[in-house]
Amino acid sequence: MIRQLMHDPIFLAGKSEAAVKEDLPLAKDLLDTLISHREGCVGMAANMIGVRKRIIAFVDESRLAPTYTVMLNPQIIAKSGIYETEEGCLSLLGGPRKCKRYKTIKVQFQTLEMKTHTKNFTGWTAQIIQHEIDHCNGILI
Repeated sequence: MIRQLMHDPIFLAGKSEAAVKEDLPLAKDLLDTLISHREGCVGMAANMIGVRKRIIAFVDESRLAPTYTVMLNPQIIAKSGIYETEEGCLSLLGGPRKCKRYKTIKVQFQTLEMKTHTKNFTGWTAQIIQHEIDHCNGILI
């Protein structure tokens, strides 16, 4: 189900709670909503659709063909290669804002099957994941 986007900065600045198996329908809604905004969006966190759960969905360009990926309870456990960039966000009014990101990150997360994985990401995909994890942590760019 496609959900409305949240634009309230006070709500978005709140930290998200851990996702559990019962939140899997929410993960599907998040993915549906991201796909419906594919023309102007490459990633979303659950708080962007009004639910403070640690769930993100994004376009994963680290694969042979770009694929939509969903992560539950993602955490960055290592990072390197800091750089400055500008990012926009569907939930925030105004244009792109300056922020710092890392070229390479290692993320621990759960799949939709609730299995824990650890994976390295670089480049654009790493940047998207960092943006969405910031949302989970209540950090707005």
